[in-house]
Amino acid sequence: MTTALITGATAGIGAAFARRLAADGHNLVLVARNTERLREQATELHDLHGIEAEVLTADLSEDDGIASVEARLTDRQQSVDLLINNAGFGNKGRYLEVSTADELKMLKVHCEAVLRLTSAAAAGMKERGRGGVVNVASVAAFVPRGTYGASKAWVVQFTQGAAKDLAGSGVRLMALCPGFVRTEFHERAGMGTGNIPGWMWLDADKLVAAALADLARGKSVSIPDARYKTLMGLVKVAPRGLLGGVTSKTGRKYGPQ
Repeated sequence: MTTALITGATAGIGAAFARRLAADGHNLVLVARNTERLREQATELHDLHGIEAEVLTADLSEDDGIASVEARLTDRQQSVDLLINNAGFGNKGRYLEVSTADELKMLKVHCEAVLRLTSAAAAGMKERGRGGVVNVASVAAFVPRGTYGASKAWVVQFTQGAAKDLAGSGVRLMALCPGFVRTEFHERAGMGTGNIPGWMWLDADKLVAAALADLARGKSVSIPDARYKTLMGLVKVAPRGLLGGVTSKTGRKYGPQ
């Protein structure tokens, strides 16, 4: 049986990956900050699907937390075949309204942790000639929308570049770029969601199914919904100056309240 390691595993997209991969027969390493929730999740998935679910408590905004996950990923006795870098969060407020310390904490999780964990996993995968990494980004990566979007743009560019460098090695890397997904993300950031149109919301389980299908096809970037694919297609042809103004207004309308 193969093993998948998932960061941010206890809620939202991470939990959806855990459910799907357990149902498909993968053993799991579940990573998050809340030990109690991790243990409850691990027990439930083990009882439902008969897989082994390991718990690893780690805060990826801290060096020690990143290092503990790196150590697990480089354990040659218990190799990881699939890494899902899903952990992340958003800060409420515009640029200069959010403290530099909070911005740096987000960059630590979204960029440094993704780089270090991807590198730790991919090295062993390359030696074995097989493996996969999914780095969860966002459609915010494709529009000028503050530090969050900038950090996710880094995830996309890094993943695409690494995927090219590892082409032919048996290791697949993919950036997953969802839109609005019903998770705890907005609640944790103190962001209101009542003004977001219903058509913009995605189902986490369907998103994961589409993402895994795209990974199997060898895609390096996945936008797993026709609605958002259309929107991002329009973004590509829109003038950059106009796009900046539109996304700023959209952010005020559909963003933090």
